[in-house]
Amino acid sequence: MIEARHLRVLRAVAATGSFSAAARELGCTQPAVSQQMKALEASTGTPLLIRTSREMRLTQAGEALVRHAAGILAGLTAAEEEVAAIAGLRAGRVRLVSFPSGSSTLVPTALAALRAAHPGTRVSLVEAEPPRSVEMLREGDCDVALAFRYGAPTDEWDDLVVRPLLADRLVGLVPEGHRLASSDAVTISDLADESWIAGCPRCRRQLVEVCESAGFQPRIDFATDDYPAVIGLVGAGLGVAVLPELAIESVRPKGARTVTVEPAVRREIVALTLPDLAHVPAVAATLDQLARAAAR
Repeated sequence: MIEARHLRVLRAVAATGSFSAAARELGCTQPAVSQQMKALEASTGTPLLIRTSREMRLTQAGEALVRHAAGILAGLTAAEEEVAAIAGLRAGRVRLVSFPSGSSTLVPTALAALRAAHPGTRVSLVEAEPPRSVEMLREGDCDVALAFRYGAPTDEWDDLVVRPLLADRLVGLVPEGHRLASSDAVTISDLADESWIAGCPRCRRQLVEVCESAGFQPRIDFATDDYPAVIGLVGAGLGVAVLPELAIESVRPKGARTVTVEPAVRREIVALTLPDLAHVPAVAATLDQLARAAAR
C-alpha cells in the first residue's frame, strides 16, 4: 500500500534531485529519505529511481507516481481539514498566494474579516504572479490562488474551481505636466509616440497586444514587476504606462496623473482552488471573504 508520507518524500526527491537535498527540505536525515524510498519501491513492486554516480532520475513508473502525487496529497489534505473542522478540533489552515496588487488591496480586507469571523483559522500568504501562482495550486503548494487573466475566458482553469471576483479596468498613467494630463479620456493611439514603462510579464504582453491592435509597436524603455516603481518612473517624467486600477489604488501616484483609456481594457480577477479543497470550511470561508472584499 502506498503511504502519503512516502509520496511526499518522492516529490521532494524529484524536485531537488538528490536524497540529501530532499532531506534538508523535509527536515529529516538522508538515511531516513533513503529508507522511505526503499519502502515505497517495495510497495509499488518496481524501481522508481535510477541512481548513477553522476545523477539521479525518475523511472517511467516514478514519473507517473510523481504526476499523480500532487492530486493525491491535495485530496488527503482536504479530507484532513474537513474532518478536523467537523470534529471541532480546529477551524482550519489556509495557504494563500496572491499577485502583489491583490495582496495590498483585496487580501487585507478579506483576511481581517476572516479573522474576526473565524479567529481559529490560520492563514499564510506568499506572493506570485500567474501563471506561477496557478502552478503552485496544482502542485499542492497552496490552497487558494488569487490570479488574473486578460481577454475572453479560456480552458486554462477548467480543472479548477474558479470564483470570479471583479473586472479590473486598465487606466492610463502620465506625468503631471504631460499634454494629456488634464484629458477626460485618451485612446492608446494618443500615446503611440511616447516612451512606455511596462509592468509584469503578463501585463507587458497585454500592453503590446493592445498597442499592436491600435496599429503601433510600443517603445518600452523600462520594465519592472514593481508597480510603485512604474508609478515612480512615470512621476519622474520618464514615460507613460497603463496599469490596473487595483495597482493604482495600492499606491499614491506622486507626480503622475491617471487618465481613462478608451476603449476599455479589463483583466478578470479570480480566486482559484482545487475541487477537493473547495469543500474545506476554512478554504470556502476564505473564498467568501475575498468575494466580499472585491464587492466593496
